Amino acid sequence: MDRIFFGDNQFFGVNHASEEKARQQLMRFQDINAITDTLYAAYSAGVKGFMCTTHERMIEVTEIVRKDPQKWDGMRFYPGMPYAHKYANAVTEYGPLEALKRFMPSGGLVDAALRGGKALVTRDVESIITLLVDAEMKAFEGLDTPIVFLQNVVTDLVLGMGYHEAFAIFADHVRKRWKAEPGYFTMNLPMLLPVLDKVGVKNPIVCANVNKVAFRMSGGVEAYREATAKTPARVIAMSVLASGAISPREAIDWVVNEPYVASILFGASSRGNIENTVSLIREADAKRQGALATA
Repeated sequence: MDRIFFGDNQFFGVNHASEEKARQQLMRFQDINAITDTLYAAYSAGVKGFMCTTHERMIEVTEIVRKDPQKWDGMRFYPGMPYAHKYANAVTEYGPLEALKRFMPSGGLVDAALRGGKALVTRDVESIITLLVDAEMKAFEGLDTPIVFLQNVVTDLVLGMGYHEAFAIFADHVRKRWKAEPGYFTMNLPMLLPVLDKVGVKNPIVCANVNKVAFRMSGGVEAYREATAKTPARVIAMSVLASGAISPREAIDWVVNEPYVASILFGASSRGNIENTVSLIREADAKRQGALATA
């Protein structure tokens, strides 16, 4: 698994600290070239893992990467799904049947349609889950997708509803159909980990907020430490800067020393910020390794 991931929030004007900055980013990244230039800046800095939604703009990015494999050699996509707004908009524009056809993988249209029909008639949750995953993965055919993530809106909804077997269904399908590992975004890591373990998803890949001030960390830092000590997991830390509440160096120095953190996910909109963040992570990692070696 990559040590550093680059995310796509900035491309859609997501900023928890400043609405004005979010608006400026949204306007800037209306140009697809601005998106690919920023992504290539991360790639050039050695970050080849791109964690993204399946938003229409990201599908444009996959098409650009697919057309120039030499330029993007070694690029890995880590899609998170489902992207609910996309389905709603497509149904409105094309109607339910045409929308379904547009999202189906080219190699499995008949099978997917049959499973979709079964789901509608019997409310078969397994059919719905696998149908949605296959629909979302259509955009990534031919690209390297080592991990496929369930978005936190769905993860935490399923967690709250108690239909925990859905997590295992998702994991099994991603492994068998797409030869990838399952991953889970969540806003409630302490609650999710024992549930995944109970349904057979061992040592899971979980992406959650991890930062020094416990910004959007359900239960706080100690709850995360206790949960990961009891139930091993490969945790990808996001929101490490707590939306700007912590300076980059302080935030990164702290997060790399959290023993359960396997990787760090960050987003940035300029080459300078990208290179600075990557440099800080590598510097902090080297310092930690040095300290462990002399301990």
